[in-house]
Amino acid sequence: MAWLYLVLAGIFEIVWAFSMKQSDGFSKLTPTLVTIAFMIVSFGLLSVAMRTLPLGTAYAIWTGIGALGAFGVGILVLGEPATALRVGSAALILAGIVGLKLSTL
Repeated sequence: MAWLYLVLAGIFEIVWAFSMKQSDGFSKLTPTLVTIAFMIVSFGLLSVAMRTLPLGTAYAIWTGIGALGAFGVGILVLGEPATALRVGSAALILAGIVGLKLSTL
């Protein structure tokens, strides 16, 4: 269950990162409230996952899921560039996440 909580926490992190961007520096109420709510849920799920998983593994995977998800949202939704260097760098983050997951088996 800890891995499920960790993946969900990462998904909630993606949502709060996107809504933070949409809040325009916390000047728009609805995206600001979404950001805060999803942050709370994300941190809560991360804390539950950390009851079982090692700190370094859980935190790195949580931030990695958020980083890759925000990267994808940036490209797919916000029209950010998908240059070879950016995609290659994201692939390295993914490789790190996979490596950390495999190290806990």
